[in-house]
Amino acid sequence: MIWKPHATVAAVIERAGKFLLVEEEIDGRVVFNQPAGHLEPDETLYNAVIRETREETAWDFVPDAITGIYLWKHDVTARSYLRVTFHGSCANHNPAQVLDDGIIRAVWLSRDELIANPKKLRSPLVMHCIDDYLAGKHYPLALLVNL
Repeated sequence: MIWKPHATVAAVIERAGKFLLVEEEIDGRVVFNQPAGHLEPDETLYNAVIRETREETAWDFVPDAITGIYLWKHDVTARSYLRVTFHGSCANHNPAQVLDDGIIRAVWLSRDELIANPKKLRSPLVMHCIDDYLAGKHYPLALLVNL
């Protein structure tokens, strides 16, 4: 059997010291996560993060750079996730849009609000990506090549 990690994307979006997150229900828990999701067949990573952000938050996302590429193994399920995290800005919010299944709401929270309740984070990736963004980890989008 060949090991295959789940290929995912995520968006770090900051506005006035707050980050756009989704509150979602997953495995019977209500947690916070970046707008994120799986890469679909024949989709670029760039297009995937735009789509996932729109589907989960009703905001149009414009990626500016890559924050990092992360490999994380879930402690309970032993599933591995290869996540490419982008950061950028958003505009054109559509409050009438129905959000993806499992998404309760999109919400803007500060880093302090997130670290106040670490058990509410979907994974350690949430804070790691925010902290990398705040540390100035910005890599050019040209790093990604689609053939």
